[in-house]
Amino acid sequence: MTTPTLELTRDLIARPSVTPEDAGCLDLIAARLAPLGFSCERIDGGGVSNLWARRGSARPLLVFAGHTDVVPTGPLDAWTSNPFAPTERDGLLFGRGAADMKASLAAFVTSIEAFVAAHPNHAGSIALLLTSDEEGDATHGTTLVVETLRGRGEALDYCIVGEPTSAATLGDTIKNGRRGSLSGRLTVKGVQGHIAYPQLAKNPIHLAAPALAELAAEKWDDGNEYFPPTSWQMSNIKAGTGATNVIPGTLEVLFNFRFATVHSADQLKARVHAILDRHGLDYDLAWTLGGKPFLTPRGSLVAAMEAAIRDTLAISPELSTTGGTSDGRFIADICPQVVEFGPVNATIHKLNECIALDAIEPLSAIYRRALENLLTAPDPA
Repeated sequence: MTTPTLELTRDLIARPSVTPEDAGCLDLIAARLAPLGFSCERIDGGGVSNLWARRGSARPLLVFAGHTDVVPTGPLDAWTSNPFAPTERDGLLFGRGAADMKASLAAFVTSIEAFVAAHPNHAGSIALLLTSDEEGDATHGTTLVVETLRGRGEALDYCIVGEPTSAATLGDTIKNGRRGSLSGRLTVKGVQGHIAYPQLAKNPIHLAAPALAELAAEKWDDGNEYFPPTSWQMSNIKAGTGATNVIPGTLEVLFNFRFATVHSADQLKARVHAILDRHGLDYDLAWTLGGKPFLTPRGSLVAAMEAAIRDTLAISPELSTTGGTSDGRFIADICPQVVEFGPVNATIHKLNECIALDAIEPLSAIYRRALENLLTAPDPA
């Protein structure tokens, strides 16, 4: 038996929106929102499709955020059914984007439809911030919309990102923050030479090894109440010509920090440079900040989401900051309270991605409860 959220989820999955393509998903969603009184604005750029849709002008403003794009399917013959032909089987809905995150997008829409029907004169405002560039470069998507809203002085109060956060069952996990990501490309310089005449060369592998060992053993911090300790990991080391009788002239190391709110990116950079300098290395180091950490402590939004999950599913969710980055890191620059909540993430980015059929309508119900908690009742904090 079909349901409103399931039907819309199927319609979205059927659109092959491999990043950064939108394949008409935003038009479909805007067509559902416009009759509810939403002002729908496209803020496209760089080949990326973005939608900012808002109902009302008062505060507080609750924003649902997400992405229509999906990762590539991988080999089609490895799927048990066409990834863009939504298929129900064994209590599951299969299709690329089923869990990440077209079910969440559908649940956003149907929860808002039900909420507005019951509360046409609700307090505050509701908005959706959607992009087709979350799974790709993420340079012309949510970042562009955030820059536009900041330029206008639009104030966001709460944001729910529909990322698949649940671990074993719908509702068991809310992400109330994410670690930052800071990458480095380290080039240690030596002098190339014949391996039989080491006195005429300078081996950068030997020179760098003690410093790399120190970096790997360094305790960066203890984390805090919400975050695990900062992690530094090497992901690649490259040197040499492939010959066994040549001392290389350079050594290249790729590494990454996943860091908590305990440190800033600049503080971590300074500590790395201090270690490298102490070992007297001749080096170049290029940094890339993939995302700053963000954190929403317990307060109005977390309480509203916890209550919505308890009332709908009779379970108490855990708060977590684990996992990779999300577009929440950009939204947190203009919104003081950002959380992520969505379906089970066990199959995301995999072959035969799927979502439990019996989780789809409860997901919509949870989002509707959150709307009620924040826009019809006294502040739950």
